[in-house]
Amino acid sequence: MPDPRIAMYSFDDGPALAAALAGRVAGLLREGIAARGAAVLAVSGGSTPVRFFERLARQALAWDKVRVTLVDERWVDEDSERSNARLVKAQLLQGAAAAARFVPLYTGADTPEAGCAEARQRIRALPRPFDAVVLGMGADGHTASFFPGGDRLVEALDPDGRVPVLPMRAAGAGEPRITLALPALLDTRALILHIEGAPKRALLAAALEGRGEAAQYPVRAVLTQRRVPLEVYWCP
Repeated sequence: MPDPRIAMYSFDDGPALAAALAGRVAGLLREGIAARGAAVLAVSGGSTPVRFFERLARQALAWDKVRVTLVDERWVDEDSERSNARLVKAQLLQGAAAAARFVPLYTGADTPEAGCAEARQRIRALPRPFDAVVLGMGADGHTASFFPGGDRLVEALDPDGRVPVLPMRAAGAGEPRITLALPALLDTRALILHIEGAPKRALLAAALEGRGEAAQYPVRAVLTQRRVPLEVYWCP
């Protein structure tokens, strides 16, 4: 039975999805600016959001009143090709969108544990709630840096947790990571999951139903929460 709190939007291809998602997020940012004079967007890294970033950057809005941060980050310098901050700056913060203020999670400390306090201060200083949080999903059922087997996964998924940012280490994560915790992600006016490809659609269905190993996928914490409605944007 479909979950009434999850809105599914399907598109023919990636460009159509990117255009629709960019329009939706830009509208949310405009609403935030109109309501409080500023808007805050939290986005994911990886290859999936590149087209979305490019389309969003071309949206007409008061970019100087927008703050952009990340839902998670690999603990690497911004000159690394693995850096989500590098991706956001190269693909989203271009043209007029370069006027937006970027708030990184990576601090330059030796480890995410050492840099976590500063990252928490940065997130706590942002106007809340977020106007939009855009998540992705990996083939292992992770979202943000909620990786299966993560050393801080239980704490990160605690719906009553009070810490907005946590370090995360997991076998499937590659580098050590830093991530917004679940309550911080849910402190938003709009929660969006952006996925592409038939395998991701099948994984999402299994996670929604809690079938087999999918019952343990960390993304289920986002799918089954009741704090904020979820919008899913998908294309083949």
